[in-house]
Amino acid sequence: MLSAFHHTLQPEPPGRQHNTSCPAGSRPAADKRFRLPVNLRSASPWAYRISYDPTRYPKYIPEAYCLCKGCLMGIFGEENFHFRSTPVYMPTVILRRTSSCAGGRYVYTEDYVTIPVGCTCVPEQEKEAESVNSSIDKQEMKLLVSQNKPSSE
Repeated sequence: MLSAFHHTLQPEPPGRQHNTSCPAGSRPAADKRFRLPVNLRSASPWAYRISYDPTRYPKYIPEAYCLCKGCLMGIFGEENFHFRSTPVYMPTVILRRTSSCAGGRYVYTEDYVTIPVGCTCVPEQEKEAESVNSSIDKQEMKLLVSQNKPSSE
């Protein structure tokens, strides 16, 4: 199973402030024979790391992490910080080994965990919720509308 992720496995970068592996400004390959996998062509690209837990079945689980803080937008794929890359989680069932033994075998219990499976792009929350409805914005909108009205009115 892990061989399916070999092309996208990268060590998770130290620190989460700024990720230097964000492929901002990259242009997609025109030749479809050498096309990047979907996780690297996304507006919110991600890579995988392998989570290991010897008391869990499966012991190895690939987990996605976002490569960019913002989202890749525009013709050249520049990083736009008005949007943010955020993980997409999927609930899944694993088996967790208990300290009990039965007939010389480990006993496992079902456990539900959420696994990050990819990343998506969402609008960045505004610093000030009222800024969208401020009177300055309304004045600017009125000015724009009045400039576009036909002169017959």
